[in-house]
Amino acid sequence: MAVDIRNVTKKREQRYSYGLTLLRDCIEKDRVLPRDEDIFKKTILKVEDITINFGGLNALTDVNLELRDGELLAIIGPNGAGKTTLLNVISGFYRPQQGDVYFQDKKITHYSSHRIAEMGICRTFQNIALYTGLSVIDNIIAGRHPHIRYNFLIGMLYFPWARREEARQRAISEDIVDFLEMEHVRNTTVGTLAYGLRKRAELGRALALEPRVLLLDEPMAGMNLDEKEDIARFIIDIHEFLSIPIVMIEHDMGVVMDIADRIAVLDFGLKIGDGTPEEIRKNPKVVSAYLGEE
Repeated sequence: MAVDIRNVTKKREQRYSYGLTLLRDCIEKDRVLPRDEDIFKKTILKVEDITINFGGLNALTDVNLELRDGELLAIIGPNGAGKTTLLNVISGFYRPQQGDVYFQDKKITHYSSHRIAEMGICRTFQNIALYTGLSVIDNIIAGRHPHIRYNFLIGMLYFPWARREEARQRAISEDIVDFLEMEHVRNTTVGTLAYGLRKRAELGRALALEPRVLLLDEPMAGMNLDEKEDIARFIIDIHEFLSIPIVMIEHDMGVVMDIADRIAVLDFGLKIGDGTPEEIRKNPKVVSAYLGEE
């Protein structure tokens, strides 16, 4: 049964003042967060005419997509429509046969995945990709690696400024743990956690990278209603408090219609719809291919 997730979250205590404040301070030192009047005006990520095939099977064909600053864009479509393939192209895991990806007007089509992550395009995965032998806090600290301000030698000798830097990075990571309400499992090995908590930990590691764009691949898949409400609340807070543009793949249409600013629809590798939730709800191609008649 579809649930109005945004209304559910508004009834809960606002979380902005508890968690993410240290992370927001770090982000604001690096860049100016968009003002309310500037949201949706600037295109931050652009996909142009992306075509990719595997052994003669076209996964994506001439797909075009734009993500605007401060926007939460949902990508929907049937299984096998090419949604995850598109995220893999954007994040550098796949190379398209045709087309280009632009981030802040810079072509990144052939950049390596780690270089793209360092630029600020960070993601979670459909199949959870964590360091299963490490604790929750250690996984999140690992996400801070690009922002650590000392090298291997200084860290090994453990100079005073290295200790201060390590304490600062740990404080930011603890801030993220607090925000995700994972204090009770902060020292627990990730591989022993329940599925929903591992999904939270992966979201925390992506946040630790200080994303300029956050790619979420089915963040609520396999969760019960309470877990979905929690993840939806975290996503809304991240989006609104940190002003991070988000691309989210999700099959729960109740969630998508409630929290997305705009929705793009893929079917058999083709984009068949792009618009506001209300426009998508009334699009005959989308209704026929995915939503279905009431």
